Formats: sequence, C-alpha cells, structure tokens
Amino acid sequence: MSPGSYAAAHLIPPHSLTRLARDWLEEDTPNFDPAGVCVGSQEVEAWLLCKTPNSVLAGSPFFSAVFTEVGCTVDWRYQEGARLGPEAVTLTAVVKGPARCLLLGERPALNCLARASGIATRCSRLLATANTLGWRGEVAGTRKTTPGFRLVEKYAMLVGGVSTHRQDLSGMVMLKDNHIWASGSITQAVRAARSVCGFSSKIEVECQSLDEAREAAEAGADIVMLDNFQPQELHDTAKAFKEEFPALLVEASGGVTPENLALYFSPQVDVISLGCITQGCPVVDFSLKVQKPAAPEGTKNSNHRK
Repeated sequence: MSPGSYAAAHLIPPHSLTRLARDWLEEDTPNFDPAGVCVGSQEVEAWLLCKTPNSVLAGSPFFSAVFTEVGCTVDWRYQEGARLGPEAVTLTAVVKGPARCLLLGERPALNCLARASGIATRCSRLLATANTLGWRGEVAGTRKTTPGFRLVEKYAMLVGGVSTHRQDLSGMVMLKDNHIWASGSITQAVRAARSVCGFSSKIEVECQSLDEAREAAEAGADIVMLDNFQPQELHDTAKAFKEEFPALLVEASGGVTPENLALYFSPQVDVISLGCITQGCPVVDFSLKVQKPAAPEGTKNSNHRK
C-alpha cells in the first residue's frame, strides 16, 4: 500500500468527481449511441483486467464515478494504492449493469484509470529509489499536467507517495526567470509578490547561480529553486547556500529523470521536482471484458444434429 493512498481518496470533493465523470461521458457521447442498439439494456458483468504486472492501482474513485453516472456498480478486488501482479493478468474489479450503459462508460473510465495508475507507478518507483539510498527530502511533481486532467494527475502523485508541489498559480508564488526579467530584479519581484500574498503564501524563486539564490533569500523568499544545475554543481551550490541560510528550503529541478535521479540526492537539497512524472509517463494497460452468460442447464449440444 502506497503512503497516504487511503487518505488521498478523501481529498476529492464528491461534486468534483461527478462533474469530471459527466464531462468525460459528454465528450465521448455528445449525441446518439448507435452501438447501444446492438446490445440493449440486458444486465451484464465485465471484468477489469490489469495487464501490466507490478503496477500501482490509482484512480479508482474516478473509474467508479463514471460508472455510477451510467447506472452501473463496481466491485473492487484491490484497494487504491495496491500493487497489482506479479501475474501477467490480474482481475482488479467487476463491473455490473445494463450492457449499453456499461459500454458507454468503458473508455472514459479506462482512460482515467490507465493514466492515473501509470503516474502512481512511476511515483512509487521514484520514491523507492530515494528510500533505498536514504535520501530524506521530497520527490515532487510539477504543473506540467494534461489540460483539464490536473486533479486526476495530482491525485495519482499522492497515491504513488510523492509530493504534488503547488496545485496551481494560486497555491504558491513561484517567480521564474520571465517574472524576474519582466520586473527588473529578483528583489523587486519578491517584494511585489509579498505585498499581495502576505504571510499565508510561500514564495519560491528560480535561480541560476549562488548569487541569485542569495539575493532571493535576502529579499525574503522562502524557497530557492536551483534550476538546470548539473549534479556536482548543484551539490556545491546547495551546500554553500545552506551554510548561509540554513532555514530556507532548496529545490532542484530541470533535467532530472528516473534514470539520473539518484545523482541529485544531497543532504542540502530538500525537494527534487520532475516534469516526467506526468510528461511522457507510460500508462498501465487495463481492459474491460464483458463475460458471456453461462449456458442454461441442459442446453449443451442442443444444436448438435442427430
């Protein structure tokens, strides 16, 4: 079970689940459903199968919300955050309901589950790397999320055990290079931001050098991001900065991948953020298979010619 996976599901407001499910269904079926005529409203059962071994299950609240909207039920065989596998195929849930309704919900529900589980699986592996090497900081995502899908992707990060970073532009002030160039200096940008965000929001400043990090700290920043530093340069800069400003947080970002993550671990680095948590992340392969009804007793070979 991934850290916090139970609590993560309780973060999602019910009205948000309903709104998202309705939006996805509307996108997929904005008008008639001609294929629904072929199957009708007979009650059927479908098995949700995971075909990517050793994956982390994430997104079940969204999957269930889609099927609730079309009058179906979902019986989960695994809890959110569970590791699926190692078998090649794992029966993960059973969906029941009218055939045409179940098939209406199939693709939107699978899309969401596959994406969320893929992100949670990657996050779980990144966290395992940090834990194995004894790094005490936080692995974090970014705002590089799919438009309209951020809630799902940030939720999947939590199920996978990493930090979501800020949810949106309102959640924390991050002054990047464009803000600084447009305002004139780091000091001016930090002071202007502090005048409107007050005590309730942290300010982070993207820095390209130790001197810029010092300026950000002296201007009142809470966090400095050492952006696009090579690993050894990062370690040296973070160490020098922490000697002067031990209470401030240091984030490393830019160029970090699952393959080189370990190179960025340092006692002086508090946060490492990776855009690849959401960008280019593989999905988990799920399929939903309607089960054929059992033949009535005594009907076997009924069509056999005597």
